[in-house]
Amino acid sequence: MKSRPSVQFREIPEAQIDSALALAYLVFHEVPDDETIRKQHRDSLRMSLRIGAYDGDELVGLAAALPFELSVPGGELPCPALTFVSVAPTHRRRGVLSGMIAELYARCGEQGAPLSALWASEASIYGRFGFGPGTYGATVEIDSRRPLALRIEPDERPLRLVDPAKAPGVLDAYYDSTRSARAGRSARSEWWWRESWLPEKDEEDEDFSPPRVVALGEPLAGYAIYRTKSQDEGPGLVRLDELEAESPAVAAALWRYLASIDLTGTVRAWGRPLDDPLFLFAADRDQVRVTSEFPALWVRLIDVGAALEARSWAAPADLVLEVTDETVPANAGRHRLTVSPGNPACTPTEERPDLTFAVRDLASCYLGGTRVSDLVAAGVVTEHTPGAADQLDAALRTPRLPHTVDEF
Repeated sequence: MKSRPSVQFREIPEAQIDSALALAYLVFHEVPDDETIRKQHRDSLRMSLRIGAYDGDELVGLAAALPFELSVPGGELPCPALTFVSVAPTHRRRGVLSGMIAELYARCGEQGAPLSALWASEASIYGRFGFGPGTYGATVEIDSRRPLALRIEPDERPLRLVDPAKAPGVLDAYYDSTRSARAGRSARSEWWWRESWLPEKDEEDEDFSPPRVVALGEPLAGYAIYRTKSQDEGPGLVRLDELEAESPAVAAALWRYLASIDLTGTVRAWGRPLDDPLFLFAADRDQVRVTSEFPALWVRLIDVGAALEARSWAAPADLVLEVTDETVPANAGRHRLTVSPGNPACTPTEERPDLTFAVRDLASCYLGGTRVSDLVAAGVVTEHTPGAADQLDAALRTPRLPHTVDEF
């Protein structure tokens, strides 16, 4: 249903940030007691593009976009990150969300951003706006009541604890180097390190300790960020937020450390990559269990041609891709993708298509995390030319699966 004529979409001025937050808290059924968290939310909105839906002078919708840079195969691209998406309960099902998203896409296009991304609070909503899951994560639990059994020898260089206040300066250059190895990773400012990764209190569970940072190697070869908490019944919990390592041996040393922290009996790691080497070098998979897998970062191709030309490709390809896109009509139609070393080109064509995609499914494949042939087998992508899906899969392939744990 279309929005009422009285609803208009425009940028929210900085003076109305508190009103925008009040709307978001209403919609998400939360009112943070901690003024530090409220300040973090204000700062986040202050640095974002803010689109509001107004019924007269009343703010009835909010959609913000953080100015992220996202790693893609072979480089990085501006990728506005949607957050705080909220519609007043009095204005649901009136086209308010559709109008705000359309306005955001238009603004992103004007700024030359060929991608956008989000974490979906409700996965059923965002597919219709052209978002597809671009990365996946796994939740892992380790029974650490006994030593972690490993098939490889851990790196024996000393580990050291890093003061969280100094951690951004210690970790940032190393983290940034990981972005070329895995697509889907956002660049981190010092503000993002401090407010998203290293705040004193955990926003979702204040029973957790302050952040702990353990590092291995000088120069840095790997690190882990974690928190701990005691539990009423049984030994305590170690929650791993991030672990990066330059080699399996370094990763093994960090996992061994986490699984040997005194007075704890479980390590829980949320959002690990599906190709984490831990799953292969753990000697006992009853001790190391994957308890869930889930879509993580959702990606939207705002400009299909520009996005396809901006990434690198693993193999040659010459294919006509037919794309359907109800939200960004400029994407709809047939695109000839010609990939040769260092020279990808995507141009409009009227030739017969080899593959037909909804834009959401092309977005899922874009970073290399979903195989086209799997979508063909699922019946959501149509292969008109035999072998076309395999050809595109070979070209899209990346050495490591895309992955991120940067929520927003």
